[in-house]
Amino acid sequence: MSTAEAVQPHHRSRQAIVYVRQSSPNQVFSHKESLNLQYALADRARAYGWDDVHVIDADLGLTARTAQGRRGFQELVTLVTLEQVGIIFAYDVTRLARNCTDWYQLLDLCGYRRCLVGDQDGVYDPATVNGRLILGLKGLISELELHTIRARLTAGLLNKARRGELALALPTGLIREPSGQVVKHPDREVQSRLELVFETFLRVKAVTKVVRALNEQNLRLPRRNYFGDIVWRAPTIATVATILKNPAYAGAFVYGRTRATPSAQGAAGGTARRLPVAEWKVCLRDRYPAYIDWGTFEKIQAMLRDNYSEYDKNKTRGVPRPGKALLHGLVWCGACGHKMVVQYKDGTRYICNSLRQKYQVPVCQCLSADPVDDYVVAAFFEALAPAELDLCAQALASADREQEQWRRAHQQQLERLRYQAGLAERQYQKADPDNRLVAAELEKRWEIALQELKSAEEEWQRLQARQAAAAGTIDPALRAAFADVARGVPELWRQGALSQQHRKALLRCLIDKVVLHRPAPDLVRTRVVWRGGDTTTTDIPIAVSSVARLSCGPELERTVLELTRQGQADEAIAEELTRRGYRSPRETRVLPATVQTIRLRHRLRRPRPGSRPRRLDGKLTLPQVARALGVPVHWLYQRIERGVIEVPLHPQRKLYLFPDTSEALALLQQLKAGLIERVRF
Repeated sequence: MSTAEAVQPHHRSRQAIVYVRQSSPNQVFSHKESLNLQYALADRARAYGWDDVHVIDADLGLTARTAQGRRGFQELVTLVTLEQVGIIFAYDVTRLARNCTDWYQLLDLCGYRRCLVGDQDGVYDPATVNGRLILGLKGLISELELHTIRARLTAGLLNKARRGELALALPTGLIREPSGQVVKHPDREVQSRLELVFETFLRVKAVTKVVRALNEQNLRLPRRNYFGDIVWRAPTIATVATILKNPAYAGAFVYGRTRATPSAQGAAGGTARRLPVAEWKVCLRDRYPAYIDWGTFEKIQAMLRDNYSEYDKNKTRGVPRPGKALLHGLVWCGACGHKMVVQYKDGTRYICNSLRQKYQVPVCQCLSADPVDDYVVAAFFEALAPAELDLCAQALASADREQEQWRRAHQQQLERLRYQAGLAERQYQKADPDNRLVAAELEKRWEIALQELKSAEEEWQRLQARQAAAAGTIDPALRAAFADVARGVPELWRQGALSQQHRKALLRCLIDKVVLHRPAPDLVRTRVVWRGGDTTTTDIPIAVSSVARLSCGPELERTVLELTRQGQADEAIAEELTRRGYRSPRETRVLPATVQTIRLRHRLRRPRPGSRPRRLDGKLTLPQVARALGVPVHWLYQRIERGVIEVPLHPQRKLYLFPDTSEALALLQQLKAGLIERVRF
């Protein structure tokens, strides 16, 4: 179809749109001729017979990969929707969209609203088959061209990265010399402070604890400012985590650690997802001077992943916390396979509520934590006994190394601050005294440097005082425990010298996870999975609410009844049943109270030694008379207190006794019926 056939009078009755766009700001300033050619399309529209020509150039410097953020393109779509546009002119269809999703939506809209599309090759009608075919091919080729250009530009970059020659931005502590060689920063304080971060994390095993330790020592971390110079700033969690996760400190050149996930409709600026080490595009070891070796780096990454508490996805164990539950993060449900969480309300419990959170079903298991923890700790000590460690030497050596690291860090910080104060003093001394503006500023800088130096010296003196005071206040029991190596870790555990975090960390050294299953109400089947794959399975008795919930409940009840009928006392029966392996609902042995409860439930009563008999020949007690009359006992007590019934109190039994005769009961019946007013016995 020729241009004259495509352009109709109803097209010329609307306005013509000239869409102008450049892909980047650099093209806007550098490619002037291309910009002039696009603006010249307005003359071409007038040559085709349009008087109302509107130029849209609001998208200069924006890419056509997406329609988001392109106000000019959105204005164009709005005008076409309102049937105000007869033709759209663009130097090439790539100016309109490099995304088939946006391109075909625009074609459908133009075909429905009878709007033409023109470029340097001709004019096309999207409402016709041929016009839609040609425009569709042009849009498809433009999208392919975008990917081709990007692949061509990044191919050389990736090839250079595979050789390890790509000059990437280096982290703090590494610098690139003019020759291209990467070396450590010449400032020894920077090197020592980074090494201190790694060594402290390997000791405390948590990023937040590293930040807390640095803040307690009033030490700062080196960072780069906008110009690449070293500045000292307060430590933060993000800063410490960035240092620990950077493979450059392990001497590795890495490229492609993240993968960009585009946002909706392919918009630029999507989220970047970190990839595991196995999926990195390029990873070349021993290319940079290393602060730690690669094995230590992998160990740190495993610890960071393990510290991240992804309980909902059952992936990690989390950081050891000061809670009472020792197996926090290690317990798994043996019924459904999900990880169990800890509940401290009304006691310490392990609860499997994963299915409840997802499907609103009842809780899978709810188990008391104390018996499980006691068993696992005993099993841990039994496994640890063959490999008893020299705790005293290791603990003292570790403490000495830690104190030496903090001491060296403070001394380096003082040395740096003294240099800065001296430099500020020299600058002030060289200033012209008559130039008060410059001299006042230099004097202010000198005062600030002196104040920082004074604060650092005072902090160093306080630290030395604390260390000297702590050196002489070691608990004698703890010192004796360290000296007596034969007692080992169990003795330290029992003395309470270890915090809950330390206890949990010790358990995690040997235990991978603990699987709990409740096959019976009074039993928890515990399977301890050790590091290396070995397992230990044991049934642990737990407390229940009644004898009926015991696995041996029916047998226990039959045995109690049998021994009771033989005339044995409750205490003797309890001891015999304990020897046979039975237990009470809430104890590991059989209590006499449990025997008594079972006996009384079956109405087997036994007079206590030295007790008075409750039945006397020829006499009736108050309960017996009340049952015979069909009245409550307090009915008789009230009338005895008011003197309506006169009956003597037995001097020895201290009981009100009535004659066991029909005449006595007849008199009481008449009193109950109101026929007589008083009865005397």
